[in-house]
Amino acid sequence: MNSEKRALFICTGNTCRSPMAEGIFRKAVKDKENMVSLGSAGVSAFDGDRISPDTDKELKQRGAALENFKSRSVTKEMLAEASHVFAMTNSHLGMLVGSFPEYADKCYLVCDFLEIDGEAGLDVPDPIGMGPRAYKQVGEVFEHAIPSLIAFMESEEE
Repeated sequence: MNSEKRALFICTGNTCRSPMAEGIFRKAVKDKENMVSLGSAGVSAFDGDRISPDTDKELKQRGAALENFKSRSVTKEMLAEASHVFAMTNSHLGMLVGSFPEYADKCYLVCDFLEIDGEAGLDVPDPIGMGPRAYKQVGEVFEHAIPSLIAFMESEEE
């Protein structure tokens, strides 16, 4: 069996996309002993913010609710602990690699391993302020992307 894989999800404020990815990932790997969620963080997050109500609702509908969630800013320590870091957009990825170049080799886009209309590596759209339908669409992106990134993680040797 491969050694333990530790995933961290990154977005901007850590209240919408990255917590949604975290919840859906946790649900997907609950029976995988070698997979661990280190949670999520934001490149511009305020520590201690609550999850957005639309994200909370979407996660509950998907059976992937996060209890007592509080936002946090990404730190060097988080990146050091992770085996895989998944950013929502190319902009987030650029900020991570620019700020923490020593961890660039473990940073990816959530959609790097999923083709949409023949293209991989697309950004996960930001649903903030767009209403429940936008959050549902983002949840659907994660439902497709997360199994692909889990397969990638399982294929990698540490």
